[in-house]
Amino acid sequence: MKKTLLALTVIAAISGCAQQKTADHNNNAPQQVTLDRQGLDLLIGEHTKSFVATQPTLATSLGLSKQQAGDFARKLPDYSPYGMAQLQRTMQNAAQALTKVNLEALSPNDKLHTQVNLEIDRYYAGFPSFEAGYIDTWGGHLPYVVSQISGPLMNVPTVLQDQQVVKTAQDAQDYLARLEALAVMADQVYAKVKSDADNGIVLPKNLFPKTMTFLNGFVAPQAKSHSLVSALAGKLKSSEVTDPREVKTLLVTASNIVDQEVYPAYQRVIKLMQSLEAKAPSGDGIWAQPNGSDFYQHAIKYLADSDLSAEQIHQVGLDEVARISGQMDEILTANGRTDGSVGKRMVELAKDPQFLFADSDEGRSQLLNFLNQEIETIMVKAPELFATMPKTGVMVKRIPQVIEAGAPGGYYMPPALDGSREGEFAINLRDMTEVPKFSLKTLTYHEAVPGHHFQVALNMEQTEIGLMRQNAPFNAYVEGWALYSELVAMEMGMYKDDEWGNLGRLQAELYRAVRLVVDTGLHHKRWTRQQAIDYFHNTTGTGLSDVTSEVERYMAWPGQALGYKLGMLKFVELRQTARDALGEKFDAKVFHDLILLKGARPMALVESDIEAWIAKLK
Repeated sequence: MKKTLLALTVIAAISGCAQQKTADHNNNAPQQVTLDRQGLDLLIGEHTKSFVATQPTLATSLGLSKQQAGDFARKLPDYSPYGMAQLQRTMQNAAQALTKVNLEALSPNDKLHTQVNLEIDRYYAGFPSFEAGYIDTWGGHLPYVVSQISGPLMNVPTVLQDQQVVKTAQDAQDYLARLEALAVMADQVYAKVKSDADNGIVLPKNLFPKTMTFLNGFVAPQAKSHSLVSALAGKLKSSEVTDPREVKTLLVTASNIVDQEVYPAYQRVIKLMQSLEAKAPSGDGIWAQPNGSDFYQHAIKYLADSDLSAEQIHQVGLDEVARISGQMDEILTANGRTDGSVGKRMVELAKDPQFLFADSDEGRSQLLNFLNQEIETIMVKAPELFATMPKTGVMVKRIPQVIEAGAPGGYYMPPALDGSREGEFAINLRDMTEVPKFSLKTLTYHEAVPGHHFQVALNMEQTEIGLMRQNAPFNAYVEGWALYSELVAMEMGMYKDDEWGNLGRLQAELYRAVRLVVDTGLHHKRWTRQQAIDYFHNTTGTGLSDVTSEVERYMAWPGQALGYKLGMLKFVELRQTARDALGEKFDAKVFHDLILLKGARPMALVESDIEAWIAKLK
């Protein structure tokens, strides 16, 4: 069997601490390598170095040093057809090298370390039979490099604005270099969109309006007023650059780069997208793209962490929708709200002024203060069920208005790896009727504490597991934990004497169950966008603007929405299994540490860890 260059290089490097052996006498059998921990670290370290070299914006987001990631502050990833293919080959080679490691010769922790890293490499290798799209450091293989919800043209400017540090004159020059690199990157994205279209893969027609709204909005301001320039101005105010003339020169240079390089590059993408809209498929699911159905099964495997078929997942969703709707009906009926379906009653409830913050700057400020107070309250109670909590804090902020039209209701941004930047819970305040008070507690527990922030920040604090695992993108684990956390918050008493808040929790869980139905509906059963919107809105009672952006998100990101409910169901199942087996020996704090402190990983490995814990205590 022909070895990859990466595998040959690493095996040569570790020859002093590893012993190669053949699995058996069959010439076709894979060659195995027996490693000690030093050799394993060298192998995975090479994979990590290769990956990080392709992801300079991830290095910025994680707050890596030059020693960890090289001279990355002036660079951006290569999103050209060649760049994406090269990244996928690199990760395929890394995965191939790890499959040759003799797992049986490793300690349990080292075996886990190898298995998790192998799955991460496979995740970033993407689906080889679907060459379109790009590899995202969180989302994995996404089918469209330009869309209304994500993509380098949207995500990279956000990193520059929010996360790139400018403290010195050199930092400012690095920022300017990245602005120039942004123009180059936009042309690479142009080439990728064109290449994908030449292969028959074009963004669904119904996603073009909001995609074009974002692109046109990005180039609409005068360059000197663009957020990329104003962000630099804000950074300079707290930097070592104090000479007004130097500051002025830097800002004029930034404005000129945006005007003369960045804008023209984005406008070329705009022109290309305009020309492609007429060729776009009218089918809203990934099935309408060449080899799209197989791509969806890949998404189920890696984003839902499931071997179930799309049809089976659809049925799980329908069953969960019926169960949760029944519980919501009991609360609504007990409070005199009996007219119409659960969804219709929730629509009416969300219009009740007692549950709404004012649609004004003051109202939005009050809402953000409410969320911050909720975080403080639950942090006081968290030690009841959590032995280990993150050292890094979390802050609440509004999703920037320039992207809020296509953005989800809320999301979490991880802290810097060294803790120098807190985690962020970003909430969408485009429409205040979408965020009634009865829904806000649950959203906070999901996105911040004890949800994403506990899981992600604790994951990042486990320095011995290596960079790839500290930033591990296991969607069903990560999103399943956040949804499970909503249930845990209830068990901590956070909804005591707050029946409406608990109704909001059930609505949020129903929302995730509906995702199983809608995602499989779109991508497997060939539902239309409007069918999905109608079902979602009528079933949950969620506002139409929120539902519409959600459905369009699933269209652009097949399979991701499945991870929440399927992951939660697995965590609940494992906890009940442990409780039944251990009885009085069951300790929720130990259970949660066991889940969190080994880091994000495939759910099958989580299950193995719980089984081993049970066996040890019985």
